[in-house]
Amino acid sequence: MTDRAIAVVRAGALSTVQDLGRPGHAHLGVPRSGALDPPAARTVNRLVGNAEGAAVLETTLNGCALRPRCAVTVAVGGAPCPVTVDGRPVAWGAPVRVGAGSLIEAGWAARGVRSYVAVAGGFAVEPVLGSRSTDLLSGLGPAPLADGAVLPLGRPTGQPARLDGGVPWPAPPAELILRVRLGPRADWFTDGALRTLASGGYRVSASSNRIGLRTEGPALERARTGELPSEGMVLGAVQVPPDGCPVVFLADHPTTGGYPVVAVVDGRDLPAAAQAAPGTPVRFVPVR
Repeated sequence: MTDRAIAVVRAGALSTVQDLGRPGHAHLGVPRSGALDPPAARTVNRLVGNAEGAAVLETTLNGCALRPRCAVTVAVGGAPCPVTVDGRPVAWGAPVRVGAGSLIEAGWAARGVRSYVAVAGGFAVEPVLGSRSTDLLSGLGPAPLADGAVLPLGRPTGQPARLDGGVPWPAPPAELILRVRLGPRADWFTDGALRTLASGGYRVSASSNRIGLRTEGPALERARTGELPSEGMVLGAVQVPPDGCPVVFLADHPTTGGYPVVAVVDGRDLPAAAQAAPGTPVRFVPVR
């Protein structure tokens, strides 16, 4: 096996390979997938000299530990976390040179949920439909990381960079504010339900995942009974299941669904949703 590879020593709670996804295949029932926090993924790639669409690792809450088989340049960003090489602290949000056989570890997120690990050359797992992303819903792409797995690396093509102007990504939100456009099925809910949606009172549920950000809070009252025939779903759709609590669809969302969509989140707010920890207050703000 080539020495341009990296071994997984500790996979963490849920670590996956992600790039910028595989949009354009919804008609085949394939979600777009990709990094939940694309700005963070692009930034760590820039730090190690990769193209912004190179494959990175997305970790969840407790990070991961890796042992490269060759000397590599690594950067960890996204949710702030301690980063060590052979137990010694190194910089977060900056390129770090790691020798062959050394152990680099991204620890527990101090704030936020998802950290991103980029290696110069990118993770060169086999692409599926043009993307190297793991899709938890359809099962496409590489399996989530497991202890002992070995991931191939590509060849570096650019030079590492240090970014001027301080931390290049916002802090994880103390309150998640999601701008939404009502519809397409807002008429399935009472006027009181639409006021409830906009009044706050929701929090991020611990059952959230890459498929959707689930909320806990007041149930939205239906104006109509019954169910819709399955219809297309989009990234950011706010679907309301029978319990009445909104679910915001994220990158691995199903491409069709039968529960009504009360609103759609502005895509610019979805990276913050990726970093909203369980218990974070959520406020939906209708806009025109």
